[in-house]
Amino acid sequence: MTAMTATQTSPASLHTPVIGWFEQHARDLPWRRPEAGAWGVMVSEFMLQQTPVNRVLPVYEQWMTRWPRPADLAAEPPGEAVRAWGRLGYPRRALRLHGAAQAITERHGGDVPSEHAQLLALPGIGEYTAAAVASFAYGQRHPVLDTNVRRVFARAATGIQYPPNATTAAERKLARALLPEDDERAARWAAATMELGALVCTAKNEDCARCPIASQCAWRLAGKPAHQGPPRRGQAYAGTDRQVRGRLLAVLRDAVTPVPQSALDAVWDEPVQRARALDGLVADGLVEPLAGGLYRLPLS
Repeated sequence: MTAMTATQTSPASLHTPVIGWFEQHARDLPWRRPEAGAWGVMVSEFMLQQTPVNRVLPVYEQWMTRWPRPADLAAEPPGEAVRAWGRLGYPRRALRLHGAAQAITERHGGDVPSEHAQLLALPGIGEYTAAAVASFAYGQRHPVLDTNVRRVFARAATGIQYPPNATTAAERKLARALLPEDDERAARWAAATMELGALVCTAKNEDCARCPIASQCAWRLAGKPAHQGPPRRGQAYAGTDRQVRGRLLAVLRDAVTPVPQSALDAVWDEPVQRARALDGLVADGLVEPLAGGLYRLPLS
């Protein structure tokens, strides 16, 4: 049951308060400024996946200074994208962004395409990123469902504390039903609901007193029932292969010449896990093995 049946609330009654709240409280982020352009929006969307804004900001600024257009990045080896990615985590995103920059340069004359289908056809671009770029960069009408938006909709419209672990067809249908008809207003709604989830309707310690639609929120009106679905996935890091991969990549990012195996061996004591992590980096195209037991970031 959705809030539209539970509280007799229409989508239009949510749009004005949420967008009005956004106009007053939106953060001044560099990818929201006109000068960022579609490329700046795309770079930010890649970086912000599973990574908080405060960690992304310095890397984003350095990236855009070095590679202000897709062609600038495409002209560099993919290993330079991995190097510049620094400690943002999930470094395969850097390779995917590099691949997208190459495709944009080759297929679209170096300009990020505006058509949703063309965005979706780029390597490394999924449903969410294509919708986000089309909406935020080009003001188009698309449902943009990131974790924050899904949480806002789960609470306000469905009356549950958290959305499912993976996006469902029901969530997509609800997101389409809640979209304003006007393109510009729909794009504003997408940005506003995302910001509301990031700043107010947070995963923990939500601040309902600051929420512009608290009086219409199905979850709050139901007494904030506790989560009843599958356990929410954790983000364990210490001692995992992800941590080992990060340490190995850190050595390679800091090196200006190929690195010997001994230098990589020094960063993690457990040899089986270390070898597994290194093999995974090679398989993912993040590390290139050379003759003589040397390793480097990929050049091609």
